[in-house]
Amino acid sequence: MATLGAMTTLAGGVNATTGAPAPRWPKLQGSPVLDSLHPVIEHSRDVRTHVDKIVEVANWMSYEELPMPDYQMPFDVGKGTAEDVIDFVLTADCVDTAFTDFSTHVKFQVDYAGRHWSDSDALFACMKRAMDNGVPILDGKFLAQVTRPDLERIFAANIELPMLDEKMEVWHQVGSVLAEKYAGRFHNFVKSCPPRLYDNGAGIIDRMVKEFPRFNDVSPYDGATIKFYKLPQLGIWFVYSNLRKNNQFPLEDLGKMTAFADYIVPVALRILGIVSYSPELEHAINTYQMIPRDSRQEVEIRAHCIYATALLCEEVNNLRPKDQQIIIPQIDARLWTHYHTTWWPHHLTRTIMY
Repeated sequence: MATLGAMTTLAGGVNATTGAPAPRWPKLQGSPVLDSLHPVIEHSRDVRTHVDKIVEVANWMSYEELPMPDYQMPFDVGKGTAEDVIDFVLTADCVDTAFTDFSTHVKFQVDYAGRHWSDSDALFACMKRAMDNGVPILDGKFLAQVTRPDLERIFAANIELPMLDEKMEVWHQVGSVLAEKYAGRFHNFVKSCPPRLYDNGAGIIDRMVKEFPRFNDVSPYDGATIKFYKLPQLGIWFVYSNLRKNNQFPLEDLGKMTAFADYIVPVALRILGIVSYSPELEHAINTYQMIPRDSRQEVEIRAHCIYATALLCEEVNNLRPKDQQIIIPQIDARLWTHYHTTWWPHHLTRTIMY
């Protein structure tokens, strides 16, 4: 079996900065996200993926267990029905972004149920606390009309939840759709979809990005539209991970999932040497400068995150037995788990998309 080191190059595929041949694009089950990245990978100026490093890392990572993540819903949410899990996960997924104050770099944290929670876990804790107090936080009608004072009470913690106004608008938008079309609940939306991520426009991800604008995570790049779909993929991945053991949420094309392009996985790839940045971008990140959303640099960081993890997954599978094959989110989980608490700075982008 050929490895990445023996890959051919894209037609005309030369790195615009270095002149080095670009690695052949891996055809991984026709994911719309992967397929959209070609313009960025071929013409990047500030970010580069190093195939030789992917081969080097795969040579040791392929021997790790790399299990399917066993995400469990916090508290007792997971003890409810599959519908309860879907409603909680996807409602939280809508606002599962930006947990560090952009000025002070202080993380969002809260104490609840005898434990201290931070980042996404703190968001979940606040939502569960609200549910304990009778707030109908999973109902679309409530979300469509939630006020800022409501959110200040729901998310009362050490700091104000970053981008609170934007997150209020997200819940207004999503709640209105749920109330109008799906009796106020995400599980009704999911039930109306086939058990596929993509299905000629009718799959779960297809419809999430079409019916809920907050999930349409795309960026322009040299006239092309680059698809990232971080939150819609992540939300469905969390639901699948919680319900898969009892086969309560089958997905026929799970292999089309990509990495979830966020702040942390790019850091892991940078530390491992799989990606590198231009001196200008490296300096901007290390000095905590804001990288604007949809800027060339931000799009390149996210695109190479998805590209590099796809190549790494392919190379790891080249080295593993047939009965030990993995999918890209398992690589994403391996990198995020080991590096989400690293002191190395990540890029700062003010966005509701990740």
